[in-house]
Amino acid sequence: MMVTTLTSRELNQGVSRAKKAAKGGPVFITDRGKPAHVLLTFDEYQALTKQRRNIAESLAMPGIADIDFEAPKANIGIRAAEF
Repeated sequence: MMVTTLTSRELNQGVSRAKKAAKGGPVFITDRGKPAHVLLTFDEYQALTKQRRNIAESLAMPGIADIDFEAPKANIGIRAAEF
């Protein structure tokens, strides 16, 4: 994987070049010498974000009904407040 670094000015002057470079790896875009943005292909973006599912997506996964799991009951007692 090749990493490319472009200034904001270079990006503005050559968007096509940045898009082509992103096919080979991430493109770091700097603003005043500091990294400010990263350009990725959509496939790379999906690969990075696919691992983070929300709870609703996890519970809707195929085959989830086949998993045996019983949550333990919580034993919550009541006590007087201390002031």
